[in-house]
Amino acid sequence: MHSVRQSIEIAAPPDRVFAVMQDVERWHEWTRSITGIRRIGGGPFDVGARAIVRQPKFPPALWTVTDLQPGRSFTWVSRAPGLRVTGVHTAEPAGAGTLATVGIDIEGLFAGPWARLTRAITERYLAFEAQGLKARCE
Repeated sequence: MHSVRQSIEIAAPPDRVFAVMQDVERWHEWTRSITGIRRIGGGPFDVGARAIVRQPKFPPALWTVTDLQPGRSFTWVSRAPGLRVTGVHTAEPAGAGTLATVGIDIEGLFAGPWARLTRAITERYLAFEAQGLKARCE
């Protein structure tokens, strides 16, 4: 498995940070790494919720929420032939604010080559997401 993480301290309570994280359809408003996210189906953002994510330099990807800890974290998964990419988003109490972490885990037959090919852009996009989240929440 290949993992990339980006953490940032945010001067806002975890519930505020998580609310912004969970409002995925607005990510394009605060991070340059997302051009659009469209939820598929209605209902709450919970396990089983799906969305099409559009990012510069990547093909559109279908993501499905596989774990949700209300107010704290969510995980979603996108699959492609030979790849399973897991997105991790957490908001944990840290002093008077929050330690937010965004990251991905890449697994599968083509994980190694894909991770090497996309590492620089993945690191840049995760940094955009962390910095944008901080700016949006503070």
